[in-house]
Amino acid sequence: MVDHSFADLTLAALYDSINPWGPDDDFYLNLVRSADAVLDVGCGTGRLLARAASDGHPGRLTGLDPAAAMLVQARRRAPAVEWLLGDLGIRLWQGEYDLVIMTGHAFQVLLGDEELRTALRAVRSALGDGGRFVFETRNPAARPWESWTPDHVREVTGPDGRVVRVWHEVQGEPSGDRVTFTETFDSPGWPRPHAGRATLRFLTPGSLTGFLAEAGLRVDRQYGNWNRAPLTRTSPEIITVATPTR
Repeated sequence: MVDHSFADLTLAALYDSINPWGPDDDFYLNLVRSADAVLDVGCGTGRLLARAASDGHPGRLTGLDPAAAMLVQARRRAPAVEWLLGDLGIRLWQGEYDLVIMTGHAFQVLLGDEELRTALRAVRSALGDGGRFVFETRNPAARPWESWTPDHVREVTGPDGRVVRVWHEVQGEPSGDRVTFTETFDSPGWPRPHAGRATLRFLTPGSLTGFLAEAGLRVDRQYGNWNRAPLTRTSPEIITVATPTR
């Protein structure tokens, strides 16, 4: 489940500049504040749990990520938070958390059916009675990948003051519910651009419901954007709140 681009220390340091705090972070932070024990799967640079900790969260905060370079940032930011390297298979949790979250569209890197089922079973095992699993995926009906083209370039300033250009390019047509693309980072001070190739899975609401049900999770509600508007065909997001059924 590694985002290979951000497995690089240089790019990991750029992550928060490329993905500044936004309404999605506010949405999840409110959930974290109301939960006693939280597991953030794919925590990245750890800014969400670090913010909760700095706000005085009194309970257990655990961040899990397979990219060591991202956890370097997280540990610097909040040494007191429990940061774990790996994925959901590194240990068996038994009802230890009342909230499990996957932010930043991390759910979409679970590509294979069995990989997805294994992850969801682990999430279910980690949740106690009355717990919640909250995550988001991009809505395939809105076809967001159509704007992932080299002419859509973003410029960000990294922590060292350098300007970095970032762009994406889809590779061919979508294959079923999977979209493959390249992500390129370039800066005048670098000897060459950094480029990586990734694939994301775009599941429909019905498919999400089916996979969750297999794992013993029931969809409690789904939103179409971060202000909790109803999910529609044109909604940019599928924000899912699921609860245990057994």
